[in-house]
Amino acid sequence: MALTLVLMRLCDPSSELRIAEHLYERSSLGDLLGIPQDKVNDDRLYRALDQLLPQKAEIEKHLKERLGTLFHLEYDLLLYDVTSTYFEGQCDSNDLAQRGYSRDHRPDCKQVCIALVVSREGMPLGYEVFAGDRTDVTTVEEIVEKIEGLYGAAGRIWVMDRGMTSEENLEYLRSGGRRYIVGTPKGQLKRFEQQLLLEDWQQVREGVEVKLCPSPDGEEAFILCRSATRAVKEKQIHERFEKRIEQGLEKLVESCRKRRQKVGRVERRVGRLLEANSRAAGLFQIDVVAEKDGRAAVIWEKLEERRAWAELSEGCYLLRSNITGWEAEQLWQAYIQLTEAEAAFRIQKGDLRIRPIWHQKEERVRAHILVCFLAYVLSKTLGQTCKRAGLGSEPRKVIDEIAQIKAVDVALPTKQGTVIRRRCIAQPTNPQAVLLQMLGLHLPHHMKIQEM
Repeated sequence: MALTLVLMRLCDPSSELRIAEHLYERSSLGDLLGIPQDKVNDDRLYRALDQLLPQKAEIEKHLKERLGTLFHLEYDLLLYDVTSTYFEGQCDSNDLAQRGYSRDHRPDCKQVCIALVVSREGMPLGYEVFAGDRTDVTTVEEIVEKIEGLYGAAGRIWVMDRGMTSEENLEYLRSGGRRYIVGTPKGQLKRFEQQLLLEDWQQVREGVEVKLCPSPDGEEAFILCRSATRAVKEKQIHERFEKRIEQGLEKLVESCRKRRQKVGRVERRVGRLLEANSRAAGLFQIDVVAEKDGRAAVIWEKLEERRAWAELSEGCYLLRSNITGWEAEQLWQAYIQLTEAEAAFRIQKGDLRIRPIWHQKEERVRAHILVCFLAYVLSKTLGQTCKRAGLGSEPRKVIDEIAQIKAVDVALPTKQGTVIRRRCIAQPTNPQAVLLQMLGLHLPHHMKIQEM
């Protein structure tokens, strides 16, 4: 039943009820797993969720060893990221379901946060579920200790984005002799203004340049990075937000001119305007004053001296590491592997439909996420197999193509009045046959029909 849940989540994600009432009978799982159709119902599927969850730690440990053996993986680089997924329903008795920063742009819904650790190839090592209002920076110690408890420290390198970065977390990593490569908040770029002006950049990819800046104490290295594509995008964002602020301020000035308004109320409107367009807020100096007749007035101007810094820093970001023996390009290459963790979340939210969560009980929610995690493991395994076979690394295309191969029940009546039934596999098309051959898969000619 656990296999039924995981395979259905991979091939045709849906609810337990829909699996029991519609999907299972239309699939070949009854033949492959040996479970008759009448034995599959939503109660059994829910019980399977309940029995699967306590095995989570052992499953994670087994998968790490098994995947490492199958694909000769090295777990020297650990990529850590956090996402959120939201609920449908109130989840009143579920302490995990809380409102927080929503990556799904659904602040109206309660959510949980999912922390995932993957290898440089995107192969998962483990995950943890946190309450929906948990901030990323507070999860680092717990995740590091969990992974080291399962697999040991072994001198691994932790790679995290700037949402995980705090001086407390970095001190915690250093105190245990751990190595790290992390993103830093945008504000720290100002410390390296002079280095940004110099032209001693090293190109590591078309449109991407890096520069190594050792720290004064020699214990850390800072890596300045500059992306041409990112610069264009940020420039467009700044221009759009700047225009919105200008238009908003002009409306406020006109509104104050037409009717008497209180200073406090206008200040709040200015605050909301700047908050909604924060990327360009630093370019403006805005004062709300009371005139002699008591009217509120808005006085504003652009700070052109700040524009120079905004233009200089567009497309730039700063990395930080306590690995001092590597070149800037090596550190940058390791950091951008974080895209594998981001891709894992995209697969789970897209192909595997981890969101929205319809379960209300905390244990069922955790079990649902575990099923999605296991389906992601299968997806990555199939992706690696496709890659070895020269078929790219998009397993969804392979699944969709193989899904076109049908099983047909053939009924042969006899003179004695009995009917002989055989379940036959349709012959694959030439492209399907080539695909199966490249993957090393062999179709049976027929399968045993399960008795009801």
